[in-house]
Amino acid sequence: MEFQKDNTFVKGRLKSVTYAFKGALKLITTEHSVMVQFSLGILMTIGGFYFDISHEEWLFQIFAIGLVLSVEGLNTAVEKVADFIHPSYHEKIGFIKDIAAGAVFFAAMTAIAIGLIIYIPKFI
Repeated sequence: MEFQKDNTFVKGRLKSVTYAFKGALKLITTEHSVMVQFSLGILMTIGGFYFDISHEEWLFQIFAIGLVLSVEGLNTAVEKVADFIHPSYHEKIGFIKDIAAGAVFFAAMTAIAIGLIIYIPKFI
């Protein structure tokens, strides 16, 4: 039996959005690191309203939150695939996981820098 691809543009896009939404919900509800990052994103959003940050600050803050959540999601996917391929410890799998975690570190450091640039002047 051959896989039948849906060639209708709208129906295909709606399916894609549905899968993406399901994936986002799975990340937020099952992965502790994503739960933490998502919660921090909510707190930063509340902070943005409280401190009445500018339009430009909102753009940078939203970008930073999205960046961290996206990279965290990709890191989780890499870890899941690596564990599926090689469930027991393997040096090369550990290296791959460390690289993916390093990408999250860079995204998080970028978000922290953006947060500090936006919020330190609000406290001074």
